Amino acid sequence: MVKFERWVLPEGIEELLPEQAVRVEHLRRQVLDLFSSWGYQLVIPPLVEYMDALIVGAGNDLKRYTFKLVDERNGRLIGVRADMTPQVARIDAHRLQRSGSARLCYFGPVLLTQPRQLGGSRSPLQTGAELYGHPGRESDIEIMRLMLEVLHKTGVRNPFLDLGHVGIFRGLVEQAKLNKDLENRLFDALQRKARPEIEELVSEVNDNNVADMFKALIDLNGGEECLAECKKVLVKANKDVLHALDEVEKISASLKQYFPKLRINFDFAELRGYQYHTGVVFAVYSEGHWQALAQGGRYDDVGAAFGSSRPATGFSMDINTLLRVTESRPKTGKGVWAPAADDINLRQTISDLRAKGERVIEELPGIKDTPQELGCDRQLVSQGTQWVIEDLVK
Repeated sequence: MVKFERWVLPEGIEELLPEQAVRVEHLRRQVLDLFSSWGYQLVIPPLVEYMDALIVGAGNDLKRYTFKLVDERNGRLIGVRADMTPQVARIDAHRLQRSGSARLCYFGPVLLTQPRQLGGSRSPLQTGAELYGHPGRESDIEIMRLMLEVLHKTGVRNPFLDLGHVGIFRGLVEQAKLNKDLENRLFDALQRKARPEIEELVSEVNDNNVADMFKALIDLNGGEECLAECKKVLVKANKDVLHALDEVEKISASLKQYFPKLRINFDFAELRGYQYHTGVVFAVYSEGHWQALAQGGRYDDVGAAFGSSRPATGFSMDINTLLRVTESRPKTGKGVWAPAADDINLRQTISDLRAKGERVIEELPGIKDTPQELGCDRQLVSQGTQWVIEDLVK
């Protein structure tokens, strides 16, 4: 029998020690303050919900990632959230019921049955922003601008953006009149970049022009030159495909106006969240880090299951992933050491210092702590009836 130590955490589950926790809290405040400055209102969804609410609409893809348990009060199946996006969509559609636009943001832990990526976490700290009620590319651009501003604000240097559009593949599927089984198999082959398999599958397509366009998707990725190539390759596509390509071109041009040095990579075979995304999809990366720092896209009609079909676009990110990329740290003093003394003036001095934002640690009699071990660089010293701060001797 394998012996498990009591202090060993489940695989993929992390905890934060003091220095990491301080940095996470610093990042959380930076991100939420930035969201607020753009008009995004904070919501805090519950940690658990009934499963039929967690996996509808945008959440259908989440079923295999969601921990499930039975509510002993009524026997119904409950899920521990694996993604907060469906919850925020429910809040917008059912609780707020606004007729115009709504800008919402969120922050909190989620739990996954398995990591989304090899070596990834099963307990991310998820934050994100969602814009509801507007169907145009202007809201997609706003969301991507906000995402990039978050990375700039938190000290991520030289990020690059991956940009795609599910409407291109979906439009070709419609043009070819593919059945659902063939669509799913072709989609899966595209995600694996399995060229021989793709060529075999498109041999079942009756229209040779569409078959050629499907085969070309695997190579339609790269920088700005990729857009010009797409126009040539997809020239015989239907209006939905051409509209999607035009949207991508206009969005990238607009982002370049705000971020002239931003590197944009286009990939029209990358179909993250194809089952629920309806338009542009995107992810942002940093050099030397293979995991996406943030990702998102458009997912219209997400609130239909909650009684209000709403256009929507948004992005999400894991603060723990961001923590590994940025060196951003709070600018705070180390601390003041207060000796153990029954002195009313000392107690008042400690109280006044804490009220001003100072970190004061009081000595405990009989414990062999040193001020330096507890992160103090100054100490309180008695001068008559007063207590003053002096630097600790190094």
